[in-house]
Amino acid sequence: MTLYFHSKNKKSFVLFSQTLYRIPHLNLFLHDMENCTIQRNTVLGWGHKPTADKARRYAAEHNLPYIAVEDGFLRSLDLGCRGAQPLSLVVDHTGIYYDASGPSDLEDFLNSSGWETPELMDSARLAMREIIRHSLSKYNHAPESSESVWGDGLAPRVLVLDQTVGDASVTLGMADEECFHAMLEKALTVHPHSHVCVKTHPDVIAGKKKGYLTEYATKHGVKILAVEHAPLSLLSRADVVYTVTSQMGFEALMLDKEVHCFGMPFYAGWGLTNDMKTCSRRKRQRSLEEVFTAAYLLYARYVNPIRSERCDIHDTISLLTEQRRQNESNRCFHACVGFRWWKRPYARAYLQSTGGQTVFYRNAKQAIYDAWTKGGELVTWSSNVDTELQKACDERGIRLARMEDGFIRSVGLGSNFNWPYSLVVDRKGIYYDPSLPSELEDILNAIHEHPEHAALLKRAATLCAIILEKGLTKYNTGFRVEFLPKLPKEKTIILVPGQVEDDASVRCGGFGMTNLDLLRAAREARPDAFIIYKPHPDVESGNRQGALPDTTTLHYADSILHDFPMGSLLPLVNEVHTLTSQTGFEALLRGVKVCTYGGPFYAGWGLTEDNRTFPRRKARLNLNELVAGALLLYPSYYDWQTRNFCRAEDVCCRLLQPDGQMRGRVWTRFVTATRGFLQRIGR
Repeated sequence: MTLYFHSKNKKSFVLFSQTLYRIPHLNLFLHDMENCTIQRNTVLGWGHKPTADKARRYAAEHNLPYIAVEDGFLRSLDLGCRGAQPLSLVVDHTGIYYDASGPSDLEDFLNSSGWETPELMDSARLAMREIIRHSLSKYNHAPESSESVWGDGLAPRVLVLDQTVGDASVTLGMADEECFHAMLEKALTVHPHSHVCVKTHPDVIAGKKKGYLTEYATKHGVKILAVEHAPLSLLSRADVVYTVTSQMGFEALMLDKEVHCFGMPFYAGWGLTNDMKTCSRRKRQRSLEEVFTAAYLLYARYVNPIRSERCDIHDTISLLTEQRRQNESNRCFHACVGFRWWKRPYARAYLQSTGGQTVFYRNAKQAIYDAWTKGGELVTWSSNVDTELQKACDERGIRLARMEDGFIRSVGLGSNFNWPYSLVVDRKGIYYDPSLPSELEDILNAIHEHPEHAALLKRAATLCAIILEKGLTKYNTGFRVEFLPKLPKEKTIILVPGQVEDDASVRCGGFGMTNLDLLRAAREARPDAFIIYKPHPDVESGNRQGALPDTTTLHYADSILHDFPMGSLLPLVNEVHTLTSQTGFEALLRGVKVCTYGGPFYAGWGLTEDNRTFPRRKARLNLNELVAGALLLYPSYYDWQTRNFCRAEDVCCRLLQPDGQMRGRVWTRFVTATRGFLQRIGR
């Protein structure tokens, strides 16, 4: 079947591959081609698939340019055969990188010169260090390997890399099945006293394809590693690596390993590997950094699917690192209890992992038992935790994970079924309860010793700038601006944000104070100030408790503001007085003085004027360190459109897009409206 793809500038591409046609943001990967002056159709083919052969013939018959497209070297978290969309592709006008029978754009880069600028090489070295530090590869779904993989003893370790039968990179890399057999025999002969292991390809482990060496290795009594392992973690424990054309061979070079090639992959023939084959076109000696630069920076292309824009390798490394971090954190059995039906999709999304399972229970006792027998954890919404539940988990020795809204949540209120772009999963306590330790406290107390401290602070400063420029807050409500009363210039302007009085953060961190108590305390502390009281949006909507009569409020406040965007209001005030509201944190971001009367997560670090003490909070932080811990390291961010974990910066971008507001179905909104109406009637 012939498919036509039209880019935004109406340039046409002819495709014969459904896989290629369905790639999200394909137009972004082809961006430079869209801007070229060629007016004819261009034929696109997917690597050397059968559909690509048809595409090549079509291009030749119609005298049309042909472009080969293939997965990049930092592709995705999960496997492509499981539907993961690519973050990286290569686009080749000459051939394709794994076809050693002919030239390719990558080979031409490496045979030419002039592109090796100091700036580009520095960028490549940084990217290589980050890939190694975060153990990234083409696919990033597998867990870290351990020493036990190799067994006991101090003998040298030899890793032999298997590949899938029918892989085009094998046949086009001047190899066949006999090359795999010869490779294993050579490894056994040259290293008779070593631990020799065969690494099975992920697609074989997934049951999608067949490997070359599975039966042959079994016949020779060689240990087969048929369990998923992160490639770099496995390679780091090997001394010598044997490969035909696997990308893992190049990653072994990045780890300074001795590599023997029995085919002709893109990194062979440049003086870096011990080659059994030769390629007369590869005329130059190249360093590892030069081959990496050409392949990963010049040849591969990267797209950020959440922001819908082309990006560089560093952005993709950062995104993959976060996705892998979340994937590994969730690698266990999750017994979920106490989740209302509309929150279950949230929990399932935020607990997903390629090595995890999520099951919902009505009965806490059964959930705890299953978590215990499966070596997993119990997960519940944070407000459901009581001493009995904690005690039951402690008796079984299982971990209790508390889930709660994050700090950059959504467009609209959670009580109106707006889907959360940010949640926290805290396996120690919860950020709003100062009576207990939490993971956030641990993160902030240790932030000065973080191995990426400088990079984190740079990201935090950038994130702050985005939040301030776009006026982003937790719920991003109140975009319909009401009239703002004239503010007296001669007085201190104080904002007192109301809260939901039965909210867990107030019950745990409010020390028994109510909204009225807070107003009284603020007036007592600043008797001559102009005080603005802003009720909580959930209270205003009728969804939650905490409303105050206007007459009572105005006894202590000078003005009441209802539907007014917090991001626009905060720059107009001098101080914020709060119990535990996140508004205090948002005020700190804007350089506004904050006085706390409760125990919010941002109090006790030297940035606020506090009426309470917090002995566990020992670190003295600057604003960027607080932001790094609270917004970058502690929460999880999830993009509902692409169904992937992402970063705070990505969520900020998504919230500003037209499709940023994700809500429940119409009938759930009806439930919300009915609930609010009944609450108002009952007052």
